[in-house]
Amino acid sequence: MEQFGAVIYDMDGLIIDSEPFWRLAEMKVFAKVGLLLTEKDCMETTGFRFDEVVEHWYHKQPWAGKSKQQIHDEVLDEMESAITHHAQAMKGVHTSLDFFKSKNIKMAVASSSAMRLIKATVKKLKIEHYFDLLVSAEHETHGKPNPAVFIRTANGLNVRADKCLVLEDSFNGILAAKAAKMKCVAVPYPEDFNNPKLIIADWKLNSLEELPGLAIV
Repeated sequence: MEQFGAVIYDMDGLIIDSEPFWRLAEMKVFAKVGLLLTEKDCMETTGFRFDEVVEHWYHKQPWAGKSKQQIHDEVLDEMESAITHHAQAMKGVHTSLDFFKSKNIKMAVASSSAMRLIKATVKKLKIEHYFDLLVSAEHETHGKPNPAVFIRTANGLNVRADKCLVLEDSFNGILAAKAAKMKCVAVPYPEDFNNPKLIIADWKLNSLEELPGLAIV
């Protein structure tokens, strides 16, 4: 049985199903500068930090009329509103939080999303009190799959990296966790569950509801 000192949650796609919110916000805001994205287009950048998403599309189709920063901020405004009004916890989130709390294990969120979206999410779901630390990768030099955000989170919790368990839904997030030398539970979307790349995760679950049954903490 593993002895973990901390559990680190990703947010997008793990705590809340935010991808539909991101797609709608991106399509709405990018359309203002003539970039007509489809849902499939938006899925190309799933797991990217949002400043990297803006750079990605600007490189493909430069626009005029608004700065990259304006587009960035308008999408975040749309996202914060969507989270505040519509976000719901994904299956098993509360079960897993109660489970780790009962074990007196430190908990943190480490997300590629901006800090204001992390705060909006934990406030909306009323789960702020579970977490010892909230960490955003928005000011890291590189987002996931670079491990910087996970390493900073472990340092902030004062827990060694090899004693941290990461919960992630995306391949980039799993890569980041493994690069940080942390154990990782993958909880992918159903359509991605059989993706052979996810074999790099230490465990794989259909939902966080299955976590207590792993008997790993």
